Amino acid sequence: MTIDFQQRLNAVRAISGVDAVAIMPGTSMRYFSGLGYFLSERPIILFVLPDKLGLVVPKLELGTIQKRDDLNVELFAWDDDEWFTPAFNRAIDALGLRGKTLGIDSLTMRASEVLGLQAVDPTLKLKPVDEALLRIRAIKTADEISLMRRAAQASEAALSDLLKIVQPGMTEEEIAAKLDELQFAHGGEALAFSTLIQTGENSSNPHGETTDRALRRNEFLLIDFGCQVGGYHSDITRTFVIGNISPEMQKIYDTVKLANAAAFATVAPGVPASAVDKAARDVITEAGYGQYFTHRTGHGLGMDGQRFMPQISSSAHYPLEVGMTFTIEPGIYVPGLGGVRLEDNVLVTETGAESLTTFPKNPVL
Repeated sequence: MTIDFQQRLNAVRAISGVDAVAIMPGTSMRYFSGLGYFLSERPIILFVLPDKLGLVVPKLELGTIQKRDDLNVELFAWDDDEWFTPAFNRAIDALGLRGKTLGIDSLTMRASEVLGLQAVDPTLKLKPVDEALLRIRAIKTADEISLMRRAAQASEAALSDLLKIVQPGMTEEEIAAKLDELQFAHGGEALAFSTLIQTGENSSNPHGETTDRALRRNEFLLIDFGCQVGGYHSDITRTFVIGNISPEMQKIYDTVKLANAAAFATVAPGVPASAVDKAARDVITEAGYGQYFTHRTGHGLGMDGQRFMPQISSSAHYPLEVGMTFTIEPGIYVPGLGGVRLEDNVLVTETGAESLTTFPKNPVL
């Protein structure tokens, strides 16, 4: 995928109300600059100004930036003997930021960087711009969507193979390990997150853990998993039963399936994200399970597995836009019985929505 980083950086420069924006290592730095630095005990900050870039960076990390002539970055390098405070001071002076307003990503900038900046310039004003950064990243290009589609295809092919061999007696950990192996075999380049396998009563915890519990017949098997292709994620959940499904279990499954479909049918440009959440929640509430749907209906998806933009929740009143990608994953979790979640990856199109995931929603194996 060919990326125009200057175009992305110019979008950062267009953020209003600030004189510069500080980008921290991690997904945002990779997205806006292509620099693959990771967050560590050694602070790294990319300063994006209207006419230049500045980078505070440990000397031992200089090799990465020295390969990027296209960025034309002014460097403020430091070593462990000096530590980072003098580099912060040099950057603030050289970049003309003393007393100015610096936009920061408050979701990723740590107290150590905030305190360090304030120590070298008490007059520097820090203004959170994380929502503006996420809004830029929320709109996907055709190339980004293609990578997400490939990730979903790899994950779904792996799940199809897994269901041919999964059987009672296998532990959650064994099932997860096999699914991870299959995702790599089908083209996944990395896992999106730790694969979550929950069986029986364990599936009643929406944020549970994969354990050594063995799968039994006639109980729920919840599988939440995903992989990365080109740095972009899939995130899929399906729930199954090996053997017989009780009437109550079938009702729960059918209700979640209807909620998933209702939410998907609501997606369109201009529709508030909260309306998608409401569509799913209304179905579950009307079926008598409202108290057992304990999380938002979905979350943004892309280079991060659970981005904040767009949230598909009751408090997210901003309109959906063409090119946004997110999950739709309603669930019902009944203590002592188990839980059902059905999660798809969704793209907002000009005419409505497209599901990047296509795996069937049939409970009984």
